[in-house]
Amino acid sequence: ARCRHGGAARGMIWLKLVHIAAIALWSGALISLPALYVQRAHVDSTASLHRLQALVRFLYVNLLSPAAFIAIASGTALIFLRETFEPWFSVKLALVAAMTVIHVMTGQVVIRLFDEDEIYPVWRFTAVTLLTIAVVTSILTVVLAKPDLPALLPDAFVEPGALRRLIPWPQSLSEIMRPMP
Repeated sequence: ARCRHGGAARGMIWLKLVHIAAIALWSGALISLPALYVQRAHVDSTASLHRLQALVRFLYVNLLSPAAFIAIASGTALIFLRETFEPWFSVKLALVAAMTVIHVMTGQVVIRLFDEDEIYPVWRFTAVTLLTIAVVTSILTVVLAKPDLPALLPDAFVEPGALRRLIPWPQSLSEIMRPMP
């Protein structure tokens, strides 16, 4: 039994390692891509424009998006393995949702940036980069500090099986299919 427990612990460590590596890659790419967008205004030839476009699309499709998927999938697995149901974790999930919105907006930029006469203004580069750094830093701060926050939701929201008690669910398929009087 001891070997199985040790194997599970090693598996958890590897899963955390994958999660941290994916987050680092996802965060780094989200922070650095806007610097490439700004280069759009300084491209002087069609060939250079196509190279920049190919690089940006490659990074988004082949690096950033898979890293985001792996980070979220491994994080979801860790939720169930670690049974993390603390208020700080809800804050972390909200910040990850913000990071996901930044990711989607980044994809929108990648699609439109290389249309004719499009540029990425320096003010937008600055704003998006600072916002992304703030979100990533906030996630790291919450995860590393694990602050003792008050529960924002009633205990039933984190109690396994509470939904069954709060909402009267039909006990069988026949109850669902029964005609209403």
